[in-house]
Amino acid sequence: MHRRSLLAAPLLLLAPRLGLAQGASAPDAAPPALNAVLDRAGALEPLRTVLVAKDGETLAVRGYSSGRVDRPANIKSASKSILAMLAGIAIDKGVLEGPEQKIAPLLKAELPADPDPRLHEITLGNLLSMQAGLERTSGAFYGAWIASPNWVRAALARPFVDEPGGQMLYSTGSSHLVSALLTRASGRSTLALARDWLGPIEGFAIADWERDPQGVYFGGNQMAMRPTSLLAFAECCRNGGRNRAGQQVIPHDWIAQCWQARTASRFTGDAYGYGWFTREIDGARAHYGWGYGGQMLYVVPARGVSLVMTSTTDAPSGRTGHRDDLHALAGALLAALG
Repeated sequence: MHRRSLLAAPLLLLAPRLGLAQGASAPDAAPPALNAVLDRAGALEPLRTVLVAKDGETLAVRGYSSGRVDRPANIKSASKSILAMLAGIAIDKGVLEGPEQKIAPLLKAELPADPDPRLHEITLGNLLSMQAGLERTSGAFYGAWIASPNWVRAALARPFVDEPGGQMLYSTGSSHLVSALLTRASGRSTLALARDWLGPIEGFAIADWERDPQGVYFGGNQMAMRPTSLLAFAECCRNGGRNRAGQQVIPHDWIAQCWQARTASRFTGDAYGYGWFTREIDGARAHYGWGYGGQMLYVVPARGVSLVMTSTTDAPSGRTGHRDDLHALAGALLAALG
């Protein structure tokens, strides 16, 4: 078991800097049952932080080993959940047309010289739901893809292994194409859009974000955020897209579309919408983002709960069982909250 950091004492002093709401409780003020679960969570070696909010109040903020909630962490593919919300805001603002918009016209300059006709059938929605039909750029193909001189062109040049709208083919290349679409359609970087459009969320900030060789921000990976900032984003989604001041930051209807099951992961069986997975946890419907190593955000609307967990990034969480441990931890936290 790793030694647990004692964040409780300085939490209230750090609250403004961490982006916590006024009146947020220190971890030792959380319900005893919740603290007991958080104490046991220290046995999960890769785990670094856990944050718990219920009904708009931050109940617990814990760090384990070297983990700190005020230090940016690489949230990996959990950033796909953020990217999906940016796409919805772009649609609401008229920057993009909608989920049925064909991607080829905006990405025409990056299409192969003799494109497969099916490239002209891929929609924005297909990319967001991982149903583009193109061979994956994740898993065994990831290294070669990011070593290519043009990630957008390389993603579009993948052979078709299914029809657009077919089975779920989890691919960071697809989400990177969404970032490229946002950049082409708006004339602004995806990072600038995120800071502008999601900036009204109290405490939201992207500390760092990798770019491809052409300068397009990495759609769906390599994004650094403080865990408290990720919790603020999750809370905005739980609150129907409104920030604490009541401002509508993310279109309410778009959140529902992102959480609508459109396909399912062949690895876990969990439903997938636009950038979000869905599964039942402790008898409640939970929508979640998942990043390599165990970077998690959960939104459980029926319970009024948002959870954030960060972990080390040096090992996968699926094959090691750590992802399942985090789902179990989320269930225990929900049970402790009642």
